[in-house]
Amino acid sequence: MLHAGDRAPDLKLPSTSGEDLQLSDAFRRHRATVLAFYVFDFTPG
Repeated sequence: MLHAGDRAPDLKLPSTSGEDLQLSDAFRRHRATVLAFYVFDFTPG
């Protein structure tokens, strides 16, 4: 479990352009990196 102040795991996820993006690469290139999770997206109701 992560806690406030912990480093995020080095995830590899698809970007909005469809290509895979690794979190460490994004942070190295842009420094200001936002990672957002929407729990209820794509769910009925």
